[in-house]
Amino acid sequence: MARWIAGLDGCRGAWAGTLLDLDDPARHRSALFARVADCLDAPEAPLGVGIDVPIGLPDRVQGGGRAADRAARAFLGRTGRSSVFPVPPRAAIYAADYAAAKALSRAGSNPPFAPSIQCFNIFPYIREVDHLLRARPDLVGRVHEVHPEIAFRRLNGDQPLGAGKKGPQRQAGLALRRALLAAAGLPEALVLSDRPRGVGADDHLDAMAALVVARDHLLGTATPLPDPPERDAHGLPVVIWMPARIG
Repeated sequence: MARWIAGLDGCRGAWAGTLLDLDDPARHRSALFARVADCLDAPEAPLGVGIDVPIGLPDRVQGGGRAADRAARAFLGRTGRSSVFPVPPRAAIYAADYAAAKALSRAGSNPPFAPSIQCFNIFPYIREVDHLLRARPDLVGRVHEVHPEIAFRRLNGDQPLGAGKKGPQRQAGLALRRALLAAAGLPEALVLSDRPRGVGADDHLDAMAALVVARDHLLGTATPLPDPPERDAHGLPVVIWMPARIG
């Protein structure tokens, strides 16, 4: 019996993906998926998918973001909290343009805040997943929000990583992340595999980090932020999942 899992990370208008058969780890593949549904409906039909995108959108934001965002920042601490942006209210996510998104976010948040342009640029990914899970509620139990930097920090014994995945320490940072993925039990052939055309090296590894979370969620050892998870007005979970604690 095959038990496939998958990890997805947004990449240049598509999704960098990795898939692994838990019952036969020699079977794995990486691909660039145009849509999240293409991964879920692939021949492997993964039982669990870790995905780096906010799931569960607030109608109104209080106190700097969703409880999941606040818990994630607390876990990452001073050195990593900036990588977790506050998710704006649902109306802003569906705004027609950046100006409208900023106005709707300020109107729907206390204290008022506006999304950065970097945040606004991932709104299409958020809308895609929100549309998918609301249209196909049977998928809600298979698709789980993750944050790669949280996953890697957990795999590093809850300690900050000594090198980033961009900038002058890029190569050292990527090598460290590969070592953490291997230590977490991913097959070496997958960790060292060539990335698909159109997928960046960091996106390839982030998809694998999401894969580790999907594995641990399926095995019942993943940790939720917050605990217990919340739900939005449409019943979608508002929670960021971490891998199992090392040791």
